[in-house]
Amino acid sequence: MQAPVIVLNTNTQRETGRKAQYSNITAAKTVADIIRTCLGPRSMLKMLLDPMGGIVLTNDGNAILREVEVAHPAAKSMIELSRTQDEEVGDGTTSVIILAGEMLATAAPFLERNIHPIVILSAFRDALNDAIKVLEEISVPVDVNNRQEMLKLVKSSLGTKFVSRWSDLMCGLALDAVQTVACEQAGRQQVDIKRYARIEKIPGGEIEQSQVLDGVMLNKDVTHPKMKRRIENPRIVLLDCPLEYKKGESQTNIEISKEADWNRILQIEEEQIKQMCEHILSVKPDLVMTEKGVSDLAQHFLMKANVTVLRRVKKSDNNRIARAVGAVIVNRVEELKEEDVGTGCGLFNIDKIGDEYYTFLTKCRNPKACTILLRGPSKDILSEVDRNLQDAMSVARNMFFSPRLVPGGGASEMAISVRLAERAKGLEGTQQWPYAGVGEALEVIPRTLIQNCGGNPIKILTQLRAQHANGNHTFGVDGCAGKVVDMREYGVWEPFAVKVQTLKTAIESASLLLRVDDIVSGVSRKKESGGAPQGPPEGAMPEQ
Repeated sequence: MQAPVIVLNTNTQRETGRKAQYSNITAAKTVADIIRTCLGPRSMLKMLLDPMGGIVLTNDGNAILREVEVAHPAAKSMIELSRTQDEEVGDGTTSVIILAGEMLATAAPFLERNIHPIVILSAFRDALNDAIKVLEEISVPVDVNNRQEMLKLVKSSLGTKFVSRWSDLMCGLALDAVQTVACEQAGRQQVDIKRYARIEKIPGGEIEQSQVLDGVMLNKDVTHPKMKRRIENPRIVLLDCPLEYKKGESQTNIEISKEADWNRILQIEEEQIKQMCEHILSVKPDLVMTEKGVSDLAQHFLMKANVTVLRRVKKSDNNRIARAVGAVIVNRVEELKEEDVGTGCGLFNIDKIGDEYYTFLTKCRNPKACTILLRGPSKDILSEVDRNLQDAMSVARNMFFSPRLVPGGGASEMAISVRLAERAKGLEGTQQWPYAGVGEALEVIPRTLIQNCGGNPIKILTQLRAQHANGNHTFGVDGCAGKVVDMREYGVWEPFAVKVQTLKTAIESASLLLRVDDIVSGVSRKKESGGAPQGPPEGAMPEQ
């Protein structure tokens, strides 16, 4: 798909008006068609080859579109949608692209009838407001403290993914991780899964061995072989400074004339490091972790005092440890105080998994940070499990912020579609067609679910429409068998926040692309013609 390149001279036509709009609609539909088969529990996987030669196997809309290279500006805008959706709510990345593509496809016939884009946009905006009201009417509250209800909800987000075979295990992991990192700050609920819930992937073993640790795990070993590798209830000191000899700032060279001077320099170095270690030992730690280096001399002094040392810990890992064990990260050893020592950890031990050594800080009494340990047969499978688990954690996190549910399986979209079709009859003028068109476009979700499991879309959609016309707004499509079922009994629910975000993002982006009536390329003529710009021949008179 090549971007339309427009060189602004008298001989070339620019893509303006209707032509530019149709070009954008075609590009958006092409992107939507790429991932249409990735919706629902019977979805197909895409195999992507990245530039480095690695492969990615996934049906996650965002992961697929991240790897797709497009040149058309409208297609790039569509790809940006799934990224926005992923960052905002973490789920619904495939739905939002399919829906936005369908919205634009619905607008094409209205443009052919010479309805002005602004009239279409006005109808789209009214339809969006009414759609959100319908969602509020059909949504039900959920108790975030009821584990069974929460698990059922997270399962609906994982049911369409690769890990659906282990959905009970994965839902439990996602929910435990989110509940661990949730905390109150300044009177508001905070759930920062990006910073405090780390996923560690270790190839080998079985997926069933995956677990959420009540603490933190690092890919580190002790700095000295004689140091302890297992400590119960350790006192932990976290540092952000090197335990090494600090040379003078402007001291670039020293002249040594006799052996005594050399011994004195070494002695100063030893005294300084000894002093550092004494500051640390004054708070009686069992375990010292620093983000910087540790000299051999410092290791020697600390080992003699029976202290275990880990060095070059990542900044992000250090923050997680501080939160899990209740320690404070100290920048200068001279400032170390008793209250900076972390005592919330129950067990420190180092285990060998495969060829690597891993440090575990577990049995934390009040961990507000955790590590999710994933095991599995290969790196590709672990990467896909990781992506799916991120989605599940985002869904669980959304429930803490807006604890409301709407029926899944295309039921919400169908309910909105039927309601918008009714309300469109009461509108006057040309606005009623695009308004009703939004309702028709929303049917793409149940229709795609039926197509992806090999059902008959016309027959089943008619049955579904009939149920909704009778007021049964919880009826949707069983994505595995392709039948019409009641979602209350079937148990597929989706977070209200994800559904609202999907609708808003899809309709607003379709509106944005419809307002484009001119595509002007910034590519210079020099680049296009492959040489110098083509001007009039030498000596020729310029045109008047």
